[in-house]
Amino acid sequence: MRPDSRRSRVPHRESPGWPWLRERLVRLRPAPRGGVPDVAPAAVVQVAVVTDSAAALPADWIRAFAADGGFTVVPMPVMVGAEIYGEGEDDIAETIAVALASGKSVKTSRPSPGQFEHAYRAASERGFQSVVSIHISGALSGTADAARLAAQRVDIPVEVLDSRTVGMAQGMGVQGAVVAAADGRNAAGVMAFAQDRLDRTKVYFYVPSLEQLRRGGRIGAAASLWGTMFSIKPILAVEEGRIIPLEKVRSAAKAIARLEEIVAADASTRPAGQARLAVHHFGNQAEAEELARRLAVALPSCPPAQISALPAVLAAHAGLGVLAVIVGEGSTPGSSGSTGASDSSASDATANRGEPAAGELDGGEPDAGRAPARADC
Repeated sequence: MRPDSRRSRVPHRESPGWPWLRERLVRLRPAPRGGVPDVAPAAVVQVAVVTDSAAALPADWIRAFAADGGFTVVPMPVMVGAEIYGEGEDDIAETIAVALASGKSVKTSRPSPGQFEHAYRAASERGFQSVVSIHISGALSGTADAARLAAQRVDIPVEVLDSRTVGMAQGMGVQGAVVAAADGRNAAGVMAFAQDRLDRTKVYFYVPSLEQLRRGGRIGAAASLWGTMFSIKPILAVEEGRIIPLEKVRSAAKAIARLEEIVAADASTRPAGQARLAVHHFGNQAEAEELARRLAVALPSCPPAQISALPAVLAAHAGLGVLAVIVGEGSTPGSSGSTGASDSSASDATANRGEPAAGELDGGEPDAGRAPARADC
């Protein structure tokens, strides 16, 4: 594939790391028969990257970087009533929205080990030496366990990384892994760079109702009843892989305003020019766009937030009207704030961190502090 055709598939508003990565991938392609490369050859890519659809990566980003076979997204199934849908394989957003609005059963499941096995074998057949497989928090899903089972069935070495997060927080770690792999790092180096990106992400979100989270077992029944009885609109976060409460707010408008303040406070503490934002929604795109606009005003030195609908597997649990904001940092090697972890130090960065139990919203109310109305990142 020629470089120009690859460019045409990358969106106009790119993540800052994309041009670097696209150039790197172009360098790795063999020259036309009888010709010479357009640019000097770069390091050989040794590592394929696999993730699941909970990473919420933009479809155009997936198309741009999955074409060479070094990056794969395994779809997570969603069950609406008796029907099973595959994320990315079916257009299921409207189906889920209608089901949630009508009270119909919506459930999710982990991908089968066989799906991961297929992805790992495909990477091996394409000549990759190893695989780094990055997945949704093990406290919220058994997906990483399915990946580990599959890893035992294949000859190619597979390193499975529990991201301990969800959405584009997980996605930013995956993007970091793709960047590190394209830089020629081995599996330990890719794991270390991805872990560094994951450690720098935070997920903050607001849901109009806790009921869907309760149904999915992501919070306790008592917490759901507490929110319903007292008309509390909680602001939640993902911490160490679990859903935790940040604050209780009495109205939706105040909750969204407070969410904006918390995000601005976090982003303003990041290294200069490094903060990156993503806004997720489900059934309320206009609200998400307005939130992103206000964040752009509050954080004038940050790139515009990426706005996208939650993937079906997350929307099924969060429910209609969710607003989530992910705060992370840039993924280009050598960028400010990067650890620049070498392969020799990778083992320290990727040491076992344990598997937490599924979190419950217990009514705690840590003091998140008040953010200034305007901040720079």
